[in-house]
Amino acid sequence: MIALFACALALLCKSSNAAFCHGKPSPTAQPNNNTIDVAPPRFVRSVINATGGHASLYLVGAGDDEISLVHLWGTAYEKGYAHGTLMKEPMTQFTNRAFAFFAEQFQQALNSSVPWIPPKMAAWVAKVGLEVALDLTADATKPYTGTYFYEEMQGMADATGLDYKTIRRVHMIGELTKGSCSMYGAWGQATETGNTLQMRALDWDTSGPFQNYPQVTIYHKPSTTSTAHPVWLDEASVPPQVAKEASFANVGWTGWIGSITGMSESQTGVSEIGVSFPDATFGNESRFGVPFTFILRDILQFDATLEDAMKHITGASRTCDLILGVGDGKVDPTTDGAPFRGVQYSHSVANFFDDTNMEPKNDTWHAKIESMVYYGMDWLCPNFSIVLHRQLAMLHGSLNVANTVREVVPIVQTGDLHIAIYDLTRMMMYVANAKSDNESGPSMAYDRQFIQLNMTLLFQEPSPQVQVPSPLGL
Repeated sequence: MIALFACALALLCKSSNAAFCHGKPSPTAQPNNNTIDVAPPRFVRSVINATGGHASLYLVGAGDDEISLVHLWGTAYEKGYAHGTLMKEPMTQFTNRAFAFFAEQFQQALNSSVPWIPPKMAAWVAKVGLEVALDLTADATKPYTGTYFYEEMQGMADATGLDYKTIRRVHMIGELTKGSCSMYGAWGQATETGNTLQMRALDWDTSGPFQNYPQVTIYHKPSTTSTAHPVWLDEASVPPQVAKEASFANVGWTGWIGSITGMSESQTGVSEIGVSFPDATFGNESRFGVPFTFILRDILQFDATLEDAMKHITGASRTCDLILGVGDGKVDPTTDGAPFRGVQYSHSVANFFDDTNMEPKNDTWHAKIESMVYYGMDWLCPNFSIVLHRQLAMLHGSLNVANTVREVVPIVQTGDLHIAIYDLTRMMMYVANAKSDNESGPSMAYDRQFIQLNMTLLFQEPSPQVQVPSPLGL
């Protein structure tokens, strides 16, 4: 079966060169004039498990823009068990609904276009079955993946009664699909105060269950030094500070433990764009390596600096075509260079770009902007990139969170499912989520209210087992 998998990948992983992405922002797109919600989190409940894991649930946002905020403490298994105990019902619903949605979408892709599913991948999945395809993906990536991911999934399964394989399959779907997203990194002279800002907009399918289970999960570092570390292809490239885990925030959904959006107490943040329209410089893809949602989480959890993250990406066994973004609020651009890198990421290459060498090079639709790196929807995507460039160039020197919310994401019309904006200097994060099935208001996250999160206070939140005052004042 593994041989069959390898043969299928040889056919599926051919790049579609010399093609451009489709669609464009509406010329009548309107600014987002909602105020940013700055109210503190509201405590709901905590669990203290006999296994040693602890978890607390808060709510942030108001009314139809409410998002779950979950804190986790303990080992990987204990975090998973406490998380499953605290959020059993929504976690069970999300996992089952997500898998059913994926199955339906792959079936639909055989008869009509599903933008985030490559047609050849859909045909292969139809032959072997979605369960088999995802299990083969898990088998292919397991040698490159830290065991703590699977330990956390097992804890979730034990607490909720969910099938472990179903949880694992949901976490493999990213390796079979492509999503369109946007990002920017901006610093120094480009921003209003010189702060390092980073934007990550997730454009995916809003017809599924995802917008109904938004969650920011705070993973608290262990009280003692951990010996666990991610797997690098070249162990000599493992940074010395890897044993010093950081607390980090994962923006996603209830029961989702991979990272596509997040920031850490090390003042680092990550962004990601799936590449459906690469050029020849990407080389080849592979399914044999670390899943990209796990490598992004490893960066947040284990890498203390931008330099560490770049070494990590270079040394990793990479898989599919992506654009990544990594920012570091500790870097002083006046003395240490750019605090953000865009990353051309594939099995074959890991190329890092700042404002001086940003690619692809095109003076018409992907022109350079001083102290900024940006990507709109894909690698070769003129219609979105040119609008993103226009808005960022207009705001150059005055760019901040408020005008990103008001004049960047809604005009580019990027971030339909969720958006996070990181102020990596001030350790603040701002998030928005698409309209759920039972909510009112605009459908897309970029038109909805953003919620401010003080990450310094969130990372200092004590375990419910520790009887000390909350830094949140709750």
